[in-house]
Amino acid sequence: MRHLKMRNGPSRTRVLMMTSAVALMAASSAITLPAFADEAAAKKWIDSEFQPSTLSKEDQLKEMQWFIKAAERFKGMEINAVSETLTVHEYESKTLAKAFEEITGIKVKHDIIQEGDVVEKIQTQMQSGKNVYDGWINDSDFIGTHFRYGQAVDLTEWMAGEGKDVTNPGLDVNDFIGKSFTTAPNGHLYQLPDQQFANLYWFRYDWFSNPDYKAKFKAKYGYDLGVPVNWSAYEDIAEFFTNDIKEINGVRVYGHMDYGKKDPSLGWRFTDAWLSMAGNGDRGIPNGLPVDEWGIRMEGCRPVGSSVERGGDVNGPAAVYSIVKYLDWMKKYAPPQAQGMTFSESGPVPSQGNIAQQIFWYTAFTADMVKPGLAVMNADGTPKWRMAPSPHGSYWKDGMKLGYQDVGSATLLKSTPVDRRKAAWLYQQFIVSKTVSLKKSHVGLTFIRESDIWDKSFTERAPKLGGLIEFYRSPARVQWTPTGNNVPDYPKLAQLWWQNIGDASSGAKTPQAAMDSLAAAQDSVMERLEKSGVQGACGPKMNKKETAEFWFAKSEKDGNIAPQRKLANEKPKGETVDYDTLIKSWPASPPKRASLN
Repeated sequence: MRHLKMRNGPSRTRVLMMTSAVALMAASSAITLPAFADEAAAKKWIDSEFQPSTLSKEDQLKEMQWFIKAAERFKGMEINAVSETLTVHEYESKTLAKAFEEITGIKVKHDIIQEGDVVEKIQTQMQSGKNVYDGWINDSDFIGTHFRYGQAVDLTEWMAGEGKDVTNPGLDVNDFIGKSFTTAPNGHLYQLPDQQFANLYWFRYDWFSNPDYKAKFKAKYGYDLGVPVNWSAYEDIAEFFTNDIKEINGVRVYGHMDYGKKDPSLGWRFTDAWLSMAGNGDRGIPNGLPVDEWGIRMEGCRPVGSSVERGGDVNGPAAVYSIVKYLDWMKKYAPPQAQGMTFSESGPVPSQGNIAQQIFWYTAFTADMVKPGLAVMNADGTPKWRMAPSPHGSYWKDGMKLGYQDVGSATLLKSTPVDRRKAAWLYQQFIVSKTVSLKKSHVGLTFIRESDIWDKSFTERAPKLGGLIEFYRSPARVQWTPTGNNVPDYPKLAQLWWQNIGDASSGAKTPQAAMDSLAAAQDSVMERLEKSGVQGACGPKMNKKETAEFWFAKSEKDGNIAPQRKLANEKPKGETVDYDTLIKSWPASPPKRASLN
């Protein structure tokens, strides 16, 4: 879950206020004037706003005609929807809600609030049964929560049953690249992706291409300066720019950027898959099984523990290694003020031009990082930086997830009256429909559809987006996934992370002690959930405690990874790859349908 608020840029609590994308060319062709007023409104919006689209104008109008007909009985109704503060949601609230009302006659009050408030309000509705909002855009990190508590509508059943009459025949669920993230252990869809962005590696392409720097790096480390494949290379590059290069054009430069203040924003810094990047958990996409990147072990659909003594991995060697590296790099290679910063304070720093690379960077910041006049932009409008797949730690193995992807998703709750739920479902489908999704993707740069990613408009725009399009077209993207089904109560468990890891960041506890405390706290919450029985047959059922050696031996015997023993060498030789070579190795045409889902 992201709490994004940046000063003078994307905001993170979540108050991610990113600059809208450049204006797109208006459509030139015309549509035959329709016979009805609602269709006239649809034609107006198609011509003036909903371009480009992967659909022809004629097919856009046909899709809008379906919405008009399906919405007839709800005309005049006013519904309430909510989402966090992101540019893409601002566009939905200010532009798409207005279009939806003019086309369908259903008025939508689409509130934009901080993510913490979204979480609080959805908890209120789930606990009280009182209808707070008719339609939610709620992080897919809640998939394990929604599946177990039974308060969210099972969309697979809804679309085939009670909601069939208001389900767009052109919705094309298989076109959504994040559908596996919103699918529960029973194989049913509980949420529909509305926006996505990934946590990737960011670096100064111009510095990495400098022949003098390349020669000096090769002479010192014995391998090429390039995109780091492993954390050893990331550390070497951080050392190189911080202590060998030191200054560029009279400006002090650093090889790393992060933040360390004990603050709620510190929590997602780790729940957003930092442990998986280090090598915590097991193989498995979208989340490791039997142990995921939160260190939670599953048996069937039931969480059974997160501490090593219960077969989990949140306080195992891989997790502790991830905290040690986080602290070491910030102390040695980041600007001195980073330790005392929150996310909102640290976010704009790379755009100021003195950071060589950042291992934990969100693609949602792309729009802000390509503003004309920034120190990291060229005069021709192309960026001096690039994004690339994240490097992995020494405990990581092939087949494991490699990073986090945020997926804000349309969610319906059973406590919403059926007629209001149906009207909200129409709106939720409208804002992800093929008629509007490509234009929305250009505004927010948060992709949800395969068809949009491969559209020629993004082929043309790609050179100015620093590798964003190349990444989303690559087969690598499947290794970037949200929090999964293993987490039985996201709100209760997520808040434990910043409190416990913050103790390590502040120096109050060692990394091992901090992770031991986190493991105990997570297990305690899951024990309470087990005793309450509120989550039914897929609720936690905690393992009895055993020795760490018992679980190390069991994982080895069973052919699993987690929990892993401590490695004798946690810094193998650095490995890099040339960025341009990497990009060229990725496919140049769309994959077969659904192969990346």
